[in-house]
Amino acid sequence: MSEERPGYPVGVATGIGSWPGTDPREAAATVIGELEALPHLVELPARGVGADMIGRSGALLVDIAIDLSTTGYRLVPHVGSVHRGAADHLRRDLDALEEAWERAGLVGSGRVIKLQSAGPLTLGAELELTGGKRVLTDRGALRDIADSLAEGMRVHAAEVERRLGARAVVQFDEPQLPAVLGGTLRGRSAFDSVAALPEPEVAHLLEHVFATVDRPVALHCCAPGIPWKMLRGLKSGRSGIAAVSFDAPLLTAADLDGVGELIEAGVTLMLGLVPTTLDGRAPAWREVADVALKLVDRLGFARGVLAERVLVTPRCGLSGADLSWARGALRLCRDVATALAEEPERL
Repeated sequence: MSEERPGYPVGVATGIGSWPGTDPREAAATVIGELEALPHLVELPARGVGADMIGRSGALLVDIAIDLSTTGYRLVPHVGSVHRGAADHLRRDLDALEEAWERAGLVGSGRVIKLQSAGPLTLGAELELTGGKRVLTDRGALRDIADSLAEGMRVHAAEVERRLGARAVVQFDEPQLPAVLGGTLRGRSAFDSVAALPEPEVAHLLEHVFATVDRPVALHCCAPGIPWKMLRGLKSGRSGIAAVSFDAPLLTAADLDGVGELIEAGVTLMLGLVPTTLDGRAPAWREVADVALKLVDRLGFARGVLAERVLVTPRCGLSGADLSWARGALRLCRDVATALAEEPERL
């Protein structure tokens, strides 16, 4: 067993994953410049097929290939142009990140870098089998996808660490997790149903992936109905969850107990606070920080927990933002994170 690794940084800002535009060099330089404490390897979905979250995740799969069907990405027996294109996007993004890392003088610094992928449940929900059904409908295929993704992310993280001289943390995006547990996913046709997966089975699959990746893992979900209790149960030593990422303004009263239990269990919260689109003027840092302050007040925690257990991120959907506001959103995240980390009790 490898030595114990530190967890996610706290009191800092980071991004979710996607970014507007098509230029990986510009994106890498911006993210490293604005998110000095925890930059991430961005996704640029505006480039098209293979550059979105599912295409990027497909490029990480080991011994499994993807192609494009009329309804989405599909598993195929052999690597073709779509899979090669997704892998090429990933290589260009990593090369651009390495160049920007070198220009910033960060090689060998041991700085932390965040890597993202769709999680195994969302990947199983979005990828199709050869016959057109979701992978999620075939338990064996779902396990194969989870194994392949876990190994692919482990190898990817090791390569990034080697090339940058950095320490990698991992984020799995699971927007379909509530639908997988609730059985609300529709089949690809009127004759195709997708049954709910039992929570223990889902938890076991996630723990297996986390353990294989062997790095601090965050789970990101921007959908309503986040299974807080299950996520809290995933914190089980090295295979446990280090952080949970969500859009804070979307929380309801029904979510509060679950969020509080995560804090009590020692899980870091990645709060999506900064809007990704503007309706008029840009918010001031105090307006954004107030969302976090009111949350911990409602939970009954001292505000000092914001310095000990919280990161600040944009909300979901930054890839659809104007590029100038995307940069502004990262700066605002950084300003809010600094304020919450320094003297939250005085805010």
